[in-house]
Amino acid sequence: MPEIRNAIRFVLNDEDVTLTEVPARQTLLDFLRLDKRLRGTKEGCAEGDCGACTVLVGRLVGDDIVYESVTACIRFTASLDGCHVVTVEHLARNGMLNPVQQAMVDHHGSQCGFCTPGFVMSLYGLWMREPDPSQAAIEKALQGNLCRCTGYAPIIRAAKAISSYGAPQADPLRAERIAMIERLRALDDGRRVEVGEGHDRVIIPADVDDFAQVYEDNPEATVVAGATDVGLWVTKFMREIGPLIFIGNLPGLKRIAENDGALRFYAGVTYSEALPTLLAHFPQMGEVMSRFAGEQIRNMGTIGGNIANGSPIGDTPPPFIALGARLTLRKGGTRREIKLEDYFLAYGKQDREPGEFVECVTIPDLPTGEQFAVYKISKRRDEDISALCGALRVFVNDAGVVGMARIAFGGMAATPKRARAVEAALTGKPWTMETIDQAVGAFAQDYTPISDMRASADYRLLAAQNLLRRFFLETTGQGARLTREVA
Repeated sequence: MPEIRNAIRFVLNDEDVTLTEVPARQTLLDFLRLDKRLRGTKEGCAEGDCGACTVLVGRLVGDDIVYESVTACIRFTASLDGCHVVTVEHLARNGMLNPVQQAMVDHHGSQCGFCTPGFVMSLYGLWMREPDPSQAAIEKALQGNLCRCTGYAPIIRAAKAISSYGAPQADPLRAERIAMIERLRALDDGRRVEVGEGHDRVIIPADVDDFAQVYEDNPEATVVAGATDVGLWVTKFMREIGPLIFIGNLPGLKRIAENDGALRFYAGVTYSEALPTLLAHFPQMGEVMSRFAGEQIRNMGTIGGNIANGSPIGDTPPPFIALGARLTLRKGGTRREIKLEDYFLAYGKQDREPGEFVECVTIPDLPTGEQFAVYKISKRRDEDISALCGALRVFVNDAGVVGMARIAFGGMAATPKRARAVEAALTGKPWTMETIDQAVGAFAQDYTPISDMRASADYRLLAAQNLLRRFFLETTGQGARLTREVA
């Protein structure tokens, strides 16, 4: 058993913070505004959508600090152990605005001003990474920031002009980096952290093995990685969620392995961390993953969390199921492996024992000659939950006959689910539109979708059928021709 520390420690701007008592449900936003009176960070939506509460959180990765934008409204204070939190108040120094702030002023990037601090922090994070970003990079960095005054054009102009006001190398955050690295190293003592009791009990394991032991001993605890789902349990549903086990800091769960014709993500890998490797193996997922939430949520949400919570509308389970992914589940020192599709049993019910957790997901490489595509249907293009998400994979032999079909959808049932009747209707048949037209009726055997605020049941069923038609047209080269004709 590792040594135990009874305090959460982090750096807030330039202040060392030590908390021996912290409510498990307390968000970083509330800590900043209520405890520290740092009110530049705003509450707009309390669900990680609008970006008004954006701050930067830096953490040690190897010998450097990586700063990422996050939404403070659903980030728990207790999860910040060992981190450096940077708010908008820390940007201006000696009476001089930061280049990001000055560019926003000069290019009239602020209208009512409520959302402005969040935009400034997102652009600050981008500027530190890319001093001269493309418009596409700017738009991607701002996917998670909403301006209700529709002032995006001047904000984008400001983003393009930031480096004309100064270079990131001269920014205090860069100048102070060596000193901050040493401060964060001093906080990283390798101990397990335990504070509070009952619903306010917080545990931060020392490593993955310690986590396995802690969770086996406390199976009633809520495990939190990125909090992009659990945060809403607090802010929207007012649930008691403690005791909490925070695992977002564990390097052993942030590994990515590429070997034996497969890609393996450990459960704590965030979407931002996963994307380069994921898209190198499966470029067909690029369009969908570029629309997965906003930058702040991609920096927080994890591959394992999107699977473990069992949501029927998660965007990664359908493609992973279509690709034949397998899960490794761990309880204490015991591991077992199951097909990802078998993990989802019913709405809110997964094949996971008390004290057992998702350790990693292994995704086989796509065999040569197979066709694969992923489609996301949502009301809003960016930063929106899917009405349905479909992944389609087929192998067509040299005779033009379907030798294999795997199709999975989210948003069509109580769990992410394969379309086995459709697969059967395709397999062994010629890969033709006639076969497709005959197979689409089988979707009604596979799914009984519901009507809700995102889409009606009829729309979902029709959209799924049309996505199969679209997949056929694209895999036979007709989709590109139709696009050119429409254009």
